[in-house]
Amino acid sequence: MRLTYSLPLGDWRKAAAEAKRAEAMDYDVLMTSEIQHDPFLPLAFAALATERVELTTAIAVAFPRSPMVVANVAWDLQLHSRGRFVLGLGSQVRGHNVRRFSVPWSAPVPRLREYVQALRAIWRCWELREPLKFEGEHYQFTLMTPEFAPEPTGLPPIPVAISAVGPAMLKMAGRVCDGVRLHGFCTRRYVEEVALPRVLEGLAQTGRDRASFDVWGGGFAATAPDEAGLATQLDWVRYRVAFYGSTPAYADVLRLHGWDALHEELHEMSRTGRWKEMASRVPDDVVRTFAAVAPYEGIVAAVRERFGGLVDGTGVMFPPDAPEGLQREINQELRAIPSPFRGFPRAW
Repeated sequence: MRLTYSLPLGDWRKAAAEAKRAEAMDYDVLMTSEIQHDPFLPLAFAALATERVELTTAIAVAFPRSPMVVANVAWDLQLHSRGRFVLGLGSQVRGHNVRRFSVPWSAPVPRLREYVQALRAIWRCWELREPLKFEGEHYQFTLMTPEFAPEPTGLPPIPVAISAVGPAMLKMAGRVCDGVRLHGFCTRRYVEEVALPRVLEGLAQTGRDRASFDVWGGGFAATAPDEAGLATQLDWVRYRVAFYGSTPAYADVLRLHGWDALHEELHEMSRTGRWKEMASRVPDDVVRTFAAVAPYEGIVAAVRERFGGLVDGTGVMFPPDAPEGLQREINQELRAIPSPFRGFPRAW
């Protein structure tokens, strides 16, 4: 199993040192998220400070950015990391696109599929010097003069992974992408019965091998040295479950378990601005269904039980004061958990 470390984004001066530290602790992937800060820029510092670890956005919001703009920044990160960048994209929900980013909304699955196809057309133009001629319903790219085309890199193509929760987006990930970022708001049952079957269906339709497709996430994982620390970690997960559980786009996960009433209550509380009260409505059994939470000596077994045999990678949240040697020791055991993924395609 591949282990992911979330790179702090609030202070660029710390990004390089933190990236080197994560690589030394045997993490496989450095991840950034688009929440309060830009997800791309800290990876530039990380790229120059590391040699082995994969770098990925998980995720960058796609629709507010032109595919040409994203293609360019991804190209530079791939070049300067010497082929270690994976572009993670997500559609976000309608409200954020329209009201936070002020971009028009349309059906996200066909639009994101076309977005990924456009990126690949642009990159093939730059690497293989093919004419740029992409004409879709949402995006058209037909102009690329030599002055604006980057030099070929001689590197493998940039893998693209997308975030997906619903069946249609999951199937599209399997058909078009190189990986899927399963939301933390997932249970093992949801991954087994909904997410993975849809991904495999998409892969089968295009004749691609599961071993070259990266399935990441699908729940939370956290550890601590004692009961007080575990209670803190559980409360962190509880808040995340409450936050995402209030969103209609994620309601199907709760419905699968018969927790419809919980979603309705959380959604109503979010509509009336009662954000700080929502976590108290999420029972312990629900929290533990979404998460592997265990003390240091039990976290490997908990992760194996929660994620093993389904996904290729996840991240474990350690307390800030967890000794680096201990993290490295636990990570080495976690990496021994088998998974199907063997590597991204390297041929153009």
